[in-house]
Amino acid sequence: MMRIEIICTGDEVLTGKIVNTNFSYISQKLEDVGLSVRWETTVGDDRESLLRALRLAGERADAVIVNGGLGPTVDDLSQEVAAQAARVELVLNDEWLTRMEEFFRRRSRVMPPNNRKQAMLPATAEVIDNPIGTACGFALDIGEARFFFTPGVPRELHRMLEEQIIPRLLAKSGMQTAIVLKRFHSYGLGESHVDALLRGVEELVPDGSVKLGFRAHYPQLETKLTVRGTDTEDTRRKLAPVEREVRKRLGNFILSEDDATLEGVVLAELASRQGSLSIVETFTSGAIAARLAHLPGADKVFCRAVVARALGEVYAAVGLEGASATGELTRETAEAVARAARRQTGATHALAVLIDLDEGADRIDLGGTICLAIATEHEVASRRSRILGGREWVRLGAVEMGLDCLRRYLQNLPVYERIDFEKA
Repeated sequence: MMRIEIICTGDEVLTGKIVNTNFSYISQKLEDVGLSVRWETTVGDDRESLLRALRLAGERADAVIVNGGLGPTVDDLSQEVAAQAARVELVLNDEWLTRMEEFFRRRSRVMPPNNRKQAMLPATAEVIDNPIGTACGFALDIGEARFFFTPGVPRELHRMLEEQIIPRLLAKSGMQTAIVLKRFHSYGLGESHVDALLRGVEELVPDGSVKLGFRAHYPQLETKLTVRGTDTEDTRRKLAPVEREVRKRLGNFILSEDDATLEGVVLAELASRQGSLSIVETFTSGAIAARLAHLPGADKVFCRAVVARALGEVYAAVGLEGASATGELTRETAEAVARAARRQTGATHALAVLIDLDEGADRIDLGGTICLAIATEHEVASRRSRILGGREWVRLGAVEMGLDCLRRYLQNLPVYERIDFEKA
């Protein structure tokens, strides 16, 4: 097993002023292809600390990914310290300098003098292309390890890691490089529940080339199948029976696959039938509408969103004048609101997600009652749920439940199936 280390640089990362999402992204992507991180080190913008970290990693790791420190400012030290650790000179890379000058010229800008620093690389470095930024990555050997230096800008790191670094790591590891990653996104089932439901699916491929994994990010769960083979056809053949079994066992709880999103699925379902949608939501800060309204094609589907906190304001906005805004929140309340919103806007579908939040301190036992309804011209479907876990847990759960119930309705699936997150 190849020993991999990740080194993240920057005072802002070390002090916690920003969340280090780059580390989680790198480690997740490595895990997806069957590689694992043995060590993680974080250092600030300090030359001696970075030098010690590079030398230590060069003694204990086979491969090291260094993130950050490739910019044009005085606190960007990765090139200089890498050259020092490798005991080579720092030299100007004329080809990358030309690339940077062209980068600025295409944007009708003059390259500042300090950007020239980004073309200064260790003499033995292999350039790793950055097609969308000015900081090139590079690779070189320090001690016993192959080091890969990457920019801190997330979108630049992502391209470099996926297109260039991971293939190099797989080749270095000697592992089969034909890999398929299949992802299923679900809502309503917890990680341990899904793990139990899918017990034994890996054994459908006896040679051990299929690996099952999970990534929980409430309110969704991502279930991953990583498949290795001799070539693409081999991996697809191995994957087919396993993905069929996953779909069978998780059933209606699968809301999308691979890069598809729940909101994208909902929008596509509505667009396919030339439908339109109005939304009414309370306590969510408009999060349901925000998930949908910005998507390509939403202008032809999305009609209107009512975002309010008080039920009386909701009634006034959808034209239910005279209705009582007091008493217990019920499914019938949500049904009346959804019908009124659809009627008022002329949409083919209306979704109402109404929340009655508990009073009191924001603790784990604080919850909310969610009543939601989906109305069309001829019928209405609704459900009631209760979720505990604090304000944000309730808000996120209500948003996901509303979109998922609409997805289920549009796909002719039961709007109600009990989920792991709700309290009876």
